[in-house]
Amino acid sequence: GKILLLEKEYFKKILINKKVLKLKEEVAYQKGQVVSKTLAQNEALSVIFSFDKGEEISSHKSGGDAFVTCLDGEGEITIDSVKYILHEGEQIVMPAGLPHAVYGKE
Repeated sequence: GKILLLEKEYFKKILINKKVLKLKEEVAYQKGQVVSKTLAQNEALSVIFSFDKGEEISSHKSGGDAFVTCLDGEGEITIDSVKYILHEGEQIVMPAGLPHAVYGKE
């Protein structure tokens, strides 16, 4: 599924500006891969990821909170060893400093 990940609070340089967006159309799926597209470029981060079924971003920590929304499919989000399932239209916040991972369940 496609997942929008927003980290930190402010975006200084927006790469897609003054344009109506359909976020789930901004990045394509590729077999056997996690594909990302950056929407802002600065110390804050706005990235869309598409996950082929079975692909993941392994556990890591972040210096800022991360907001995740599932744009389609189904994602498994692990935060501090607890698993959460996200379906289309659902969101979760991954708090700063806690290990977290994202897995493309569907």
